[in-house]
Amino acid sequence: MYLRIRAVDVVRIPPERLADDLEETVKEMLMDKLEGRVDKRIGVFVAILDVIEIGEGRILVGDPGVYYETVFDALVFRPVLQEVIEGEVVEIVEFGAFVDIGPLDGLVHISQITDEYINYDEKNMMLVTKETGRILREGDKVRARIVAVSLNERNPSESKIGLTMRQPALGKLEWIEEERKKELERLTGAESVGGRGGE
Repeated sequence: MYLRIRAVDVVRIPPERLADDLEETVKEMLMDKLEGRVDKRIGVFVAILDVIEIGEGRILVGDPGVYYETVFDALVFRPVLQEVIEGEVVEIVEFGAFVDIGPLDGLVHISQITDEYINYDEKNMMLVTKETGRILREGDKVRARIVAVSLNERNPSESKIGLTMRQPALGKLEWIEEERKKELERLTGAESVGGRGGE
């Protein structure tokens, strides 16, 4: 989930930047410091939007820089358990599919893709269901639900988001549409049969 938050942080302005526009410099320093950073409570900092307030500058003995406590608005991505998301498959591996869901990728384990048995086709880099022959490959758009979140502040690339597609209205978007059409045909067919019988 993308959220706009208001946060407070301290920004160090190096001496060579003190003559520059303070608000622009503070925003640049916040961007360098925070964008892409992971915080377990907040999520992933995607963008610094606005600088709201800059406090009085403080100096420390032996440091030529000036420190400003700053209030700012930021756009963050916070994965939430049970949230339904849509994304694109970016990698197929033997044990599942990685899905781009924003600044992080989620993993749909092979056991969480469908109720059918799935084969991994290494040559064509795709997953194929045994009974229906449905195919999942890179570039496919999917809808999934977040079932596990483990954010790693020290090494954001090791953050893990677990996904499932084993529920109605989840899966590859084409599969969802196929199921919707089948259900509509079933309901429409049942209505017309019921209508004739009642005449």
